[in-house]
Amino acid sequence: MKFTSLDLDFSICKIKDTSDVDFSLPFVFLSKTDDEISLVCESAHVPTNAIAIEPNWKGFRIDGSLDFTLVGVIANITKVLADAEISVFVVSTYNTDYIFLKSNDFDRGLDLVTKTTKNG
Repeated sequence: MKFTSLDLDFSICKIKDTSDVDFSLPFVFLSKTDDEISLVCESAHVPTNAIAIEPNWKGFRIDGSLDFTLVGVIANITKVLADAEISVFVVSTYNTDYIFLKSNDFDRGLDLVTKTTKNG
């Protein structure tokens, strides 16, 4: 399994509405439920209407499309990180999964995941 580091700084936000979200950026992850709107975006582009902001995240993606029949891919990756006491924020799209780690844990976390998936 291969991973690609996203060379950007990200923030995880709770926003009031999507009016200030710049959807032209390469990475904008938005989720909405009946009681909140969450956004993962480049830290330099946090909307002005953010209600809460959790800065200092870095991300990597799992290269290639993961078939919906695959079981345990994210569980295996997050277990490695949990065992190392590294917090994660996972975002999945139709084709790709993204793992976000706090910036100060990013290099160590990506190294652990890379080594474990090569050997496991």
